[in-house]
Amino acid sequence: MALLDGIVGHGPVGSLLEREVIRPAQAYLFVGPSNVGKATVARRFAAMLICPERGRHEGVCGSCRRVLGGNHPDVTIVRPEGAASLSVEQAREVIARAPLAPVEADRKVVVIDDAGAMTEQAANAMLKTLEEPSASMVFVLVAESEFDLPATVASRCRTVQFGRLREEDLVEALMARGVDEAQAREAGSIAGGRPGLALDLAQRPEVSQFRAVWLGVPLQVSPHPGEMFRLADQVMEPSEPLLDAIRNREEGEQLDGSASKERRERIVRQASRSLLIAGLEILASWYTDAASAQFAGPVRNRDVPSATLAMVRPSDAVANAERVLAAVPDVRANLRPQLILTALFTELAPVV
Repeated sequence: MALLDGIVGHGPVGSLLEREVIRPAQAYLFVGPSNVGKATVARRFAAMLICPERGRHEGVCGSCRRVLGGNHPDVTIVRPEGAASLSVEQAREVIARAPLAPVEADRKVVVIDDAGAMTEQAANAMLKTLEEPSASMVFVLVAESEFDLPATVASRCRTVQFGRLREEDLVEALMARGVDEAQAREAGSIAGGRPGLALDLAQRPEVSQFRAVWLGVPLQVSPHPGEMFRLADQVMEPSEPLLDAIRNREEGEQLDGSASKERRERIVRQASRSLLIAGLEILASWYTDAASAQFAGPVRNRDVPSATLAMVRPSDAVANAERVLAAVPDVRANLRPQLILTALFTELAPVV
């Protein structure tokens, strides 16, 4: 379908949604890691549901174009209000619209971005509408995990899982968009299977420095908190020009009237979190490479010298990789990144 053309990966999800659009459920829950394209697919699915031809046409019709542009009367996009949460007032606005008949199409669609940010009161308010929906209403909730929502809400939805993509698939998709192969590989390596993040990074020359800084951490760790506090600053610094690019893009959309300041700030925060997680994954890959290389196994970072990987004992390398990945939930919980990194680096076994 034309509406699903250009979506990087997620082929099985696209096939599923093409079947679902014929006889849709009353509510869907799109779940998966941040920056894998859930929100993009949710909007395109909404366009397919509204489209008179259900998206089965060449190109993009006028109805679909209006949905994707955010100005179709039968599609409502709900985003967190202000900096953090989806409020009970927003939930009540959706509930008030639920009994109303569609204006142009034969159904209405409500897409709830960052549904995991619903307050408990908002979730409780939405529950009755999800339990007894209007026959012409379809809900599409977008969240990182089913566990971000109350079980009573998640259980009323048909869950669609979005996973990370293979690095090679990301690289091929970036090259198909005209990105130089070396740059595509750097962006694909950093993105960790997140196409949204890969697309943001693909045109930035700083991606090479970002990866190099994180791969250099094992040779700098020590048990001294002061030094590790400075190292935390050092590894966070290369993220700034990458985040500036995202800020500039969102500011441009805001000037066009299609993005609010709060939405822009939220997207930048999400990107910052994704970059930090990507950095931790790069660091963990150094340690897994160190353990694997010493047993003649495969390595991910082929540009790291074998002699360097041999400077840490395999048992320490495995333990360090586990420590690094154990910090990811703290990052997702929005704890202070500098403190997370300082504590982590202090705990890592140094190379010998």
